[in-house]
Amino acid sequence: MEIATVIDLGRSALWAVLMISAPLLAVALGVGLFIGVIQAATSINEATLSFIPKLIALGLTLSIFGGWQLGMLVDYTKDIYKRIPAMFS
Repeated sequence: MEIATVIDLGRSALWAVLMISAPLLAVALGVGLFIGVIQAATSINEATLSFIPKLIALGLTLSIFGGWQLGMLVDYTKDIYKRIPAMFS
């Protein structure tokens, strides 16, 4: 296997991970930041307060983006399987 092939596989793997995880991470960050600002404004220092809103927001995000994320993962897997004969020839 050539070095360029390995680098391309690594790049495509990192890109797939970034694209699949980005919606969930962005929503978790946004909800956490919003709850943190509210906690700072109201002086409520409860660490578990942001857990339920994040859980609900992530569930909604998965219901919206889950099909797209699964499609991206399937496309990536198909691409890897298509590359196997060229890797070892």
